[in-house]
Amino acid sequence: MKRVVVILGFAYLLNGCATQADVVSQAAEAAGGCPKPKVVSLPKTTSQEEGFYNRFDYHIRNIVADANTVKFQAQKYNFVFCRGNSSWTVEPGTLPSSLAPKNYAEAQKDLINPPLKTINFKGKTYHYRVFLSPNPFATASQPRREPNQVVFELISDKGKRKQRQTLYTLKKLQEAKVGSSLGVPRVTAATIHGGSLWWTVASEQGEGASGIATLVNYNPQAGKLTLIQPEKIKGQQITDLAITGDAANPTLWMATRLSGEGNAYLPGLGLVAYRPHFKYPNAGEVKSYNIHNTPLVGAIPDKVKIENDTLWVGTGNGVCKLKWQAADNPKNWSCWRFALMTKLPSQGLPLYSALTNKTPAVKLDPGSSGETIEVLWWMPVDNESRKGRYEVRYPQGFTATLNGQGAEFLPQETVQIRRKLEAGTPPFYWAGQAWHWRGDRFVRGFDEVAENLSGGGPRGIGPDTIPPNGRINSNAVRGDLDLLNLTKNSTRVRYRSAWVDEAKIDPYLTVLPQERPQNPQPNPLEAIAKKLQSR
Repeated sequence: MKRVVVILGFAYLLNGCATQADVVSQAAEAAGGCPKPKVVSLPKTTSQEEGFYNRFDYHIRNIVADANTVKFQAQKYNFVFCRGNSSWTVEPGTLPSSLAPKNYAEAQKDLINPPLKTINFKGKTYHYRVFLSPNPFATASQPRREPNQVVFELISDKGKRKQRQTLYTLKKLQEAKVGSSLGVPRVTAATIHGGSLWWTVASEQGEGASGIATLVNYNPQAGKLTLIQPEKIKGQQITDLAITGDAANPTLWMATRLSGEGNAYLPGLGLVAYRPHFKYPNAGEVKSYNIHNTPLVGAIPDKVKIENDTLWVGTGNGVCKLKWQAADNPKNWSCWRFALMTKLPSQGLPLYSALTNKTPAVKLDPGSSGETIEVLWWMPVDNESRKGRYEVRYPQGFTATLNGQGAEFLPQETVQIRRKLEAGTPPFYWAGQAWHWRGDRFVRGFDEVAENLSGGGPRGIGPDTIPPNGRINSNAVRGDLDLLNLTKNSTRVRYRSAWVDEAKIDPYLTVLPQERPQNPQPNPLEAIAKKLQSR
């Protein structure tokens, strides 16, 4: 079992054999209300049933703020920002059970009969839910039926007043060209602004199932439900909502993403600001803030929170706070990224240039390489054992030539669809597709590594053939990339990472300021695309 020791904001993974949490409480608080360090041992990060990538699941499920701190709650960790000195502390997770993932039996029960949720406004309680109609989930007394609409239900006046509104139909979904069947919908946010109630509705995506991104507004005085389905984000999943401005001219700040079969988290349009025109609500102004055009530290915003003139954005790769009234200026953003670090052993650390290589390529000495090194990822070395290696940052890097993995140009219709769904995508696929251009090199955050439940885990830079042991000998999964050459037939990169045996290091989790290049350069893929297309 692994131990997590949280000291001065660091969660050290130490070998241990304790079976229960051993908490050393600290009653005293640091100056300014900052939390004191705590020592906590936790169960090991992943079980036999979980995917190994779950240990890197830092997606934010909840944001809790008080006078002293802002707490970003992931499934297994809290990332705590102290207002007094702008410091960070990593703590064991305290996510409410109501927000934790449900087991299969609970999830099935909710699908068959979606539970009502509540929101309170001016002394009244409103109950709401969203569901497929007819219900497609078979029971002992009812056979399965194909659903043809998604319905929002609102109950008020102590249950006396019930309103049902069709959000969209199967026909409308197909006409919108975002899916061929209705995915299971869910309410992802409920908030109050300007005397109105607001909800966001998202749908599962995968194997043709999808939905239309929908906002629902309810005016209690008029008793009126209004639907807003912005055309420019219709294929996105809205996962959270915060609202600024007055009631007549609001700005809706939405966290968006995509998903697919076996991939719960895929980058979408990022943080979206939407200014609706209530006369023509679906045609309002849409602006996307993402990793390609802003300092946003993660590809997938999970949660957003407004505090006066500050907007907090929690992602699976870090946290940003920005002045929402001037979000277009990068100087108004402050961002921090989640990072794993480890102390170099005194005897040095052998580095392998690829995941399953037998012979080390170089040895790092703590005297010449510094005391610590950043840990980027972990992968099993084969499909039989539970043994693996960590990918670590190695600035000197190695080079790799990937023959048969060149720029694969896409049909124009496919290019247009991809650019509507995901910002910053080139008109072709290439080996570094999962990396994004930072301004000086290609980088890949924790939340850009797709959790491929059905495909054996994330893919990286490396051979495209699967060896007998079932594990591709990856050169890099998260290491930074320098693109040296790209043709229609091959790719040559320098990858700034290496692999180490897992027993050699003990990583700890921390939060670091996000670095930005001083003199950012244009994305080289744009020039390469023009050059290759002209031939």
